[in-house]
Amino acid sequence: MSAVPEPTDERLREEQTASDERLREEQTASDERLREEQTASDGADATAEQIAADALLRPVRPLNAFEDTVERLLQTIRLGVLRPGESLPPERELATRLGVSRDTVREAIKSLADAGYLVSRRGRYGGTFIADALPAPRTGDVAFSRTDIDDALRLREILETGAARMAACRTLSATEREALWSRLLDVRGAAPQDYRRLDSRLHLAIAEAAGVPSLVPLVAQNRMRLNEMLDCIPLLPRNIAHSDEQHEAIVMAILAGDADGAAQTMAAHVWGSAALLHGFLD
Repeated sequence: MSAVPEPTDERLREEQTASDERLREEQTASDERLREEQTASDGADATAEQIAADALLRPVRPLNAFEDTVERLLQTIRLGVLRPGESLPPERELATRLGVSRDTVREAIKSLADAGYLVSRRGRYGGTFIADALPAPRTGDVAFSRTDIDDALRLREILETGAARMAACRTLSATEREALWSRLLDVRGAAPQDYRRLDSRLHLAIAEAAGVPSLVPLVAQNRMRLNEMLDCIPLLPRNIAHSDEQHEAIVMAILAGDADGAAQTMAAHVWGSAALLHGFLD
């Protein structure tokens, strides 16, 4: 029986080379599968984020364009559709998607930057970005759920829309007319630290003008609850200016006896507050 020949060094090297080549091919195939799986996963995440962004960045209601724009942007930030460090879409694109002017988008972005949610960067890679550290709602030891906010706002809509309509339906005395106009002028010239108080006085004056005495304490109680929520969000200058315009329109409609106009403008005014409260506190 002949002896099995010992493998030569050259044959051993060939076998080792073939083995190494097989290992490399297997590793390459494995890496390729991982890349494909990761690409599919990233694509699914991107698709989900795009769907969420499309759902949130949809046309807003024209009566409260600024407030609704702020709410939509806050939703995309606070729900994680846009993550810290990511950039917002360009102003032109946001304006088109939200159905508002670029000035409205610019004001909303500035307000959210002032509130600490966005940062602007200049230069070649500049733009508007989500802040790396988002501010916490200024609720102190008080937390408001969506149910809390909806309850206060829906009651407000019932009380104050009805009050505006009733006031416009009445023949107001000279004293009542003067009281309404005086309260309107007070809130229009209010300093930021006095705004909530003088805003409440105007709304109570509208309730008084409705001529239903038992309505006033109900509005007052609701305003107390509402102001607890409003004190937890920043005062936005553009919103204050818009509120001043709505206040004037409401008072003018009441004084003109335009019940539908007074009620409709009051309802829009309530919805504007709702948009900001849900945006900041939900």
